[in-house]
Amino acid sequence: MTGDTVKTDGGISDEAQDVLDEIEEKNVDFLRLQFTDILGTVKNVSITADQAEKAFTEGIYFDGSSINGFVRIQESDMRLVPDPSTFAILPWREDVEGGASGRLICDVYDTSTGEPFSGDPRRILKDAVERAEEMGYTVNAGPEPEFFLFKEDEAGNATTEYSDNGGYFDLAPKDLASDVRRDIIYGLESMGFEVEASHHEVAQAQHEIDFKYDDILSTADNVATFRSVVRAIAAQHDMHATFMPKPIPRINGSGMHTHLSLFTEDGENAFHDEDDEFDLSDTAKGFLAGILEHAPAITAVTNPTVNSYKRLVPGYEAPVYIAWSDVNRSALVRKPAARVPAASRIEARFPDPSCNPYLAFAALIHAGLDGLENDLDCPDPVRENIYDFGEEERKEYGIETLPTNLGEAVEALEADEVIYDALGPHTGEKFVEAKTEEFKDYLVSVSEWELDRYLETF
Repeated sequence: MTGDTVKTDGGISDEAQDVLDEIEEKNVDFLRLQFTDILGTVKNVSITADQAEKAFTEGIYFDGSSINGFVRIQESDMRLVPDPSTFAILPWREDVEGGASGRLICDVYDTSTGEPFSGDPRRILKDAVERAEEMGYTVNAGPEPEFFLFKEDEAGNATTEYSDNGGYFDLAPKDLASDVRRDIIYGLESMGFEVEASHHEVAQAQHEIDFKYDDILSTADNVATFRSVVRAIAAQHDMHATFMPKPIPRINGSGMHTHLSLFTEDGENAFHDEDDEFDLSDTAKGFLAGILEHAPAITAVTNPTVNSYKRLVPGYEAPVYIAWSDVNRSALVRKPAARVPAASRIEARFPDPSCNPYLAFAALIHAGLDGLENDLDCPDPVRENIYDFGEEERKEYGIETLPTNLGEAVEALEADEVIYDALGPHTGEKFVEAKTEEFKDYLVSVSEWELDRYLETF
């Protein structure tokens, strides 16, 4: 779990003092105070290093009315309070003449009350974590974010021209972007990431970098940081990195499979049971049942764009069927093989990397905990390839499908009290409002496909 921020007496905590010492030691001249809006876009307020102590003791004020989904103009004053445990040197700024730049992830406070802002996505995830802790659990997560690397044009604008023609696990020379991926990994490691694996994905120019699991709040911080690092280092190579789920039609899209587990207060994996056929405890099955029960509503948060549903279609390895399995990847949730008890976990395969990680993880936690609190029955695993099932077979197994578009997902979110309430009244309302408007705008737009298909025919 991340560390303390400001002491109540206005003094400096030991952890904050350590950061101040490191800032001086490493000649940091600028700090980026990072937070996210409700859509998951990373925002930064830059301060000079000599303002760092003030940031820790008083916070840094900013205009919240300019941030998507925060507050109205008459409620605009908000305060950023940096979390000292998140300090890192930005790898693409280390060699800049005049000093390095550092990053601190912040919590957002409401200046009118002095309390944490209820619409801060990081606060929403903290609330979910606290609910799990009250039930005696620590939540761990390990994500597998995928992304595309495309070439930039002469003006530096993004294109959809492949940076390579490699395929799954290909090596250079087909994987010409391997040097970029290597530099990204070096950058991540310099910021404290423990990268476990990286490889070329199935589609041309598609890549995956996996970092070690951690408590779920730290993991959400890491996902937000990961996207910024990938984009910044790709740009140094005149490439554009995109986490758009489906930038190219008729090839595989990008997902962010998320591994989840609960640990007890004594450090034991609450998901493991060696006497079970699948090594899953009743706790794991209850948590899994909650995710399956609330999956339609969760997708509005874990798959939050119009484009997300271009990935969630049969035939491109993305899960669309609400079921779980231990042997195939056609199901929504998979139980991966675990070599040791501590590695027992479930893998939610439907999230994509366009999501706000704080809100997505909060939704998954609340869904799982609801399954435990209400003793939801976990269905039997489906060991056949669901992609091969016809409609009648799916009905026979009781397998439902995810929403087919953002509009359906938002409707499911509004109808699901557990997931809607997980976002809190402020963010729930603002999120639904933003996504409803996005879908309406999509419905009245005319695509190139329609022009190609109909313009000269009719």
